[in-house]
Amino acid sequence: MTERIAYDEFALFHENAEEFGLPWSGPPTVRRENVDLGDGRHISALVWGDRPADLVLLHGGAQNAHTWDTVALALDRPLVAVDLPGHGHSGPGREGSLSVRANAADVATAIRATASPPVHLVGMSLGGLTALALADAEPGLIRSLTLVDVTPGVTGPKSAHIAAFIDGPERFASFDEILERTKAFNPTRSESSLRRGILHNAEQLEDGTWVWRYARFRDRETRRDLDFAGLWDVVSRLRVPLMLARGLRDQSVVDDADEAELLRRAPDARIEHFAESGHSIQGDQPVELAQALAAFIATV
Repeated sequence: MTERIAYDEFALFHENAEEFGLPWSGPPTVRRENVDLGDGRHISALVWGDRPADLVLLHGGAQNAHTWDTVALALDRPLVAVDLPGHGHSGPGREGSLSVRANAADVATAIRATASPPVHLVGMSLGGLTALALADAEPGLIRSLTLVDVTPGVTGPKSAHIAAFIDGPERFASFDEILERTKAFNPTRSESSLRRGILHNAEQLEDGTWVWRYARFRDRETRRDLDFAGLWDVVSRLRVPLMLARGLRDQSVVDDADEAELLRRAPDARIEHFAESGHSIQGDQPVELAQALAAFIATV
């Protein structure tokens, strides 16, 4: 009989703290909130702290709110980490999982319900593009914007390694099988962090097999046709402080031309480089990212 693996989404924070040398005095104050979107769907979020939060974190495609756990522990301040539509514990997106403007409308509802606007909005990858769309549609909700390893210059070829991971098996016979595939695509990450990530981002079915929690992006034609270049004009229109956190390892989806274009359109933008990070800076260098975010937010 296949072993059942117990999972409690609030029981692993001590591992994050231990791995990255963060002080630990007991479990943090965190709760999950589901926000009704008024059309039969809901959007889910992790709310950190017991005071109103003015910091909101959006994860990347095929991730979930727990990707920010170590960053949240390092920041040690009230914040909200949202599960994007079609990810984690949220319901489906109104136009699939990759429509950044549709996602932005749902995230705006989540921000009003769980945070205290205007907020410092941080978005990684798909979450960063969603954050740009949200800043354009609802500027009154945003106090500052941070893009984590993404710009509107992202293309299919630049993100091919992400697509290759997503396009893997629909189902895995065991936890070890899903772990081995995840390790192969994340060679710089510790096995313990990948185990935590899988427990947060996958679920074990009654027959013992494992599936990802996020909606499958199997339609290659639709994904290939995605074009975010129109969001460059949003960068030009921004009236809030902007920071780009860029990983410098091979798996980053931001190149020098993207960085130069961002600075051309937003000359006052702050640029932070993370030499030991690929695309997921929050996984590779979470403490350093938290420090950069705290320093940036303090200037706004």
